[in-house]
Amino acid sequence: MLQSQTVEQVEADLAALKATAERAGTTLACLFSCSDEFEAAVIKARRASGAFAPRRHPVRALALTLVLAAIFLML
Repeated sequence: MLQSQTVEQVEADLAALKATAERAGTTLACLFSCSDEFEAAVIKARRASGAFAPRRHPVRALALTLVLAAIFLML
């Protein structure tokens, strides 16, 4: 059902809506001025966590060494 509101209730609702809209505008502010700064920060954080560290495979190195030694001995 549709309820009638007093002028005071409407003004209070409008004031609350305005305050919420102002808060929402400041909450969505970005820490970075451009996408390049954001991407640099992401890469820096990933490097700090070790995401771009070189991976070493000791089994692969051992297998390669054995294959090269076998080829060398055959010649």
